[in-house]
Amino acid sequence: MDPYHQGSRAVQTRVGVREAADHVGRSIGQDIRDVAAAFLGLQPMLVIGAADGAGRMWSSLLTGAPGFVRATGPRRISVAGGLPDGDPLAAALAAEGTAVGTIALDPRTRRRMRLNGTAGPTARGFAVEAEQVFSNCPKYLQKRDLQRDQHESVPARSGAVRHGRELTPGQERFIHAADTFFIATASADGADASHRGGNPGFVRVTAPNALSWQDYGGNSMFLTLGNLENDPRAGLLFLDWSTGTTLQLSGTATTAFGAHGRTNRFTVAEVVETPHASPLRWSAPEYSPANPPL
Repeated sequence: MDPYHQGSRAVQTRVGVREAADHVGRSIGQDIRDVAAAFLGLQPMLVIGAADGAGRMWSSLLTGAPGFVRATGPRRISVAGGLPDGDPLAAALAAEGTAVGTIALDPRTRRRMRLNGTAGPTARGFAVEAEQVFSNCPKYLQKRDLQRDQHESVPARSGAVRHGRELTPGQERFIHAADTFFIATASADGADASHRGGNPGFVRVTAPNALSWQDYGGNSMFLTLGNLENDPRAGLLFLDWSTGTTLQLSGTATTAFGAHGRTNRFTVAEVVETPHASPLRWSAPEYSPANPPL
């Protein structure tokens, strides 16, 4: 069975990486192997992407003591807890049959694993029935050490959540300083959550409601750009690693293909900024040697 849908195949063909995509596509499966299960059990955070009840795409951050995400079968993971009531995806994860993409990214080891499938509520949180499971290379992952995990001593959130339709000057500075963000996209086959990284400034704010970034060369799968070929909805998540503050953006994205590469342009429709959303505190980054100069 072809692991790619028509959108991804169209981008692979356009860029000329169809053969490479076929090779790496063999790593996409449904089963959660033992090494993947062990990796998940060590993670203090998980990013999830999905659509809310109005169809808007969002990326959200979940955190917990290691073991809060665990494999409970060859094609199933369970997540203890869940998103707080104010998160844009809280209601979606409380419903049965929500298409989700997840990514477990460990800055300590520069490893990441993606699992896409269908979520449903459980007594302890929610579970995901896996449809695609695979790992990605460490390109563009900044190395960080976990300095403090306050799950057992300090409430995860403090400060008022800020909602808006465009970016404030402070939020523009937040994005300009970012070296990492997560992006959720969707297709008729389901949802996907992925990662983008680079040196600070790799994401440009071109207007209070517009961002752009270069699409760096990766694993040739083109799952994100393939989804955007057919469905422009996207949700971005930026994280202040030192304070735990999150910035979630929902909107639409397009890809411009040029002689010197690819550029993604994102139009902001909704903004949610949550101070100290995460209790995790990370060190200053050691930037990936793969990051291109700006």
